[in-house]
Amino acid sequence: MPTHELYAKDPGDPLWQIPASGAARFSWEYDDGRDRLLALYQKGKDKQWDGQRRIDWDIEVDPYDPLGTPDEAMTLYGTPHWAKMTDRDKGELRRHYTAWQFSQFLHGEQGAMVCAARIVESVPDLDAKLYSATQTMDEARHAEIYGRFLHEKIGMLYPVNDHLRSLLGDTLRDSRWDMPYLGMQVLIEGLALAAFGMIRDTTDKPLPRQILAYVMQDEARHVAFGRMALRDYYRQLSDAERREREEFVIEGCYLMRDRLRGVEVLENFGIPRAEAERYSEQSEFLHLFRRLLFSRIVPCVKDIGLWGERLQRAYVDMGVFEMGDSSLDLLMTQDEEIAERLDARRFAAEEKARVTEVEEMIESGADS
Repeated sequence: MPTHELYAKDPGDPLWQIPASGAARFSWEYDDGRDRLLALYQKGKDKQWDGQRRIDWDIEVDPYDPLGTPDEAMTLYGTPHWAKMTDRDKGELRRHYTAWQFSQFLHGEQGAMVCAARIVESVPDLDAKLYSATQTMDEARHAEIYGRFLHEKIGMLYPVNDHLRSLLGDTLRDSRWDMPYLGMQVLIEGLALAAFGMIRDTTDKPLPRQILAYVMQDEARHVAFGRMALRDYYRQLSDAERREREEFVIEGCYLMRDRLRGVEVLENFGIPRAEAERYSEQSEFLHLFRRLLFSRIVPCVKDIGLWGERLQRAYVDMGVFEMGDSSLDLLMTQDEEIAERLDARRFAAEEKARVTEVEEMIESGADS
């Protein structure tokens, strides 16, 4: 079925065009590069995988409870609307929320693919171009996987959220070569990693857990790449240039925080926007969710050298300032290990099933 027919709301023009700006840069230096970045490039090549084969798409998904979301985590829980809903209504609400959430993941991954390609074009150093080429392939795979999950398992999509569209547009319209790094690798990818991780660690459903674990294994490298490239570059900037980037981060963080409410879903259930926003603001679970989403962004921003007084005040206002002391390296190591353990358990189970099948065939032959 065409994607357009699966949208819960009209997405408008199916093609979004952003005028390109900035220069395409070539490097004629082919035999040198930063050791850590070249090592990351090698890892990017070694870790390529096929979403058609690595993920078990035969696993069934209940579209009305795709993630095993508890009642208490639903925005409408405890409201008069929730009291009036039947079990079927609640299942439909879960379906819409999952469709909305994974649709934003899908749109973000397409944005990441475009930004990675832009980095290949505009970054001046060849080692960064090489790694960005592997990331472009990673993001294409992620968009493919999320698109398939929504089409085949949920049967519904939502248009790109206005705030996400705004941040993507600001990131891609800027002519400075470092801005796709900052907007995508640090802000959008950092936020996505935290959201992926929260669902991965709480869902009891095997297919979305596989998808998120394997995608996060790639995304950990992407954030590491942004940190390496920007940390080196931002040391060279003037105070005024750093302040410009900090202003971009502040605006982007507020945009990302405010987009994570799923108000569009409640509007689809006939709830007026103002009322839907009020319910979202009153949801304790959503407050916690939005706060934890900055667990990957704040330490990364601090690590790359954007830690001016105004930026720190913004993070205090958001209630996430203390996250600046979190260890990104530890989080990324955990992401790698979770995906590897998941693979090990799956392959061990498959091998045991094959051995059992062979033994049964041998026993059947002996009996005959």
